[in-house]
Amino acid sequence: MIGVQTLDEFIIRRQTDFPYATGELSRLLRNIALASKIVNREVNKAGLVDVLGTTGFTNVQGEEVKKLDLLANKTFIASLELGGQCCGVASEENEEFIAFEAESSRKGGYVVAIDPLDGSSNIDVNVSVGTIFSIYRRVSSPEGLCKAEDFLQKGSEQAGAGYVIYGSSTMLVYTTGHGVNGFTLDPSIGEFCLSHPDMTIPQDGKTYSVNTGNFYDFPESVKEYIKYCKERGQQTNSPYSARYIGSMVADVHRNLIIGGIYIYPSLNGFPDGKIRLVYECNPMSFIVEQAGGMATDGSRRILDIEPRELHQRTPIFLGSSEMVSKAKEFFDKGTK
Repeated sequence: MIGVQTLDEFIIRRQTDFPYATGELSRLLRNIALASKIVNREVNKAGLVDVLGTTGFTNVQGEEVKKLDLLANKTFIASLELGGQCCGVASEENEEFIAFEAESSRKGGYVVAIDPLDGSSNIDVNVSVGTIFSIYRRVSSPEGLCKAEDFLQKGSEQAGAGYVIYGSSTMLVYTTGHGVNGFTLDPSIGEFCLSHPDMTIPQDGKTYSVNTGNFYDFPESVKEYIKYCKERGQQTNSPYSARYIGSMVADVHRNLIIGGIYIYPSLNGFPDGKIRLVYECNPMSFIVEQAGGMATDGSRRILDIEPRELHQRTPIFLGSSEMVSKAKEFFDKGTK
């Protein structure tokens, strides 16, 4: 274990990077990591115990709630409330945000927006899923409970963001605005260890991630870009490959490592797309930008969008800067 740096050690050493280095954000990140270990344990044994399948309920998004969705949601909320640094949580699984009322947490300086189990429809077929989280400094008075304004901040105001991918290995990737670092869970010691320091996304890539099953519902500009991606191989010696997992964490993680673009555009019937701004697009865009990439809704930088509601959706195109810039050329032509 000589030379191995754990997540806790890394966070403590980087604490001076934080504008308000009280240690509160450091402890909050460690609480998220702890909850993710518990979720990872349940994901890994999902086929052996009764946590596969659905609960029979639907969430605020109109999506079936998987048993592991519910378990992950409860785990993260409980960990954040007990930690004391977080005064409230907004989750994909809950219609309204949860303001913690206990004295130990109600005055916490941060709020967390979270997708507890992204891509949970893949659980039953043993495909990678993940957790996405976004951290904001509280802007409401600490004398009362947290308010909607604490969560409805632009993505550029995030104090931190990250994701956990539960795959062949479990990784936690996060940023506090000072670069991106990745940690792999070592099951033999139960610790996340630094495995991917100073992560950067390649400026260009060969992978485009989009659900082409919705192709005929895409805007014409997006159809033209996808046609360009398919035809590139016939015109150059550098063809693109389509790779779509159906878990935003897994698709973005792959593109962060090898380069690529993730696309979820507007659709006929869904003019704002289907991906949520506050607890999916904002954190992922923060990470990708900190790694040197780009994130846009086709006309605006994702992190500059002013949220109007908790479960607001937005089209998103994020990944390698050259690929996103090329896609934006097609969008700009389509709006002229």
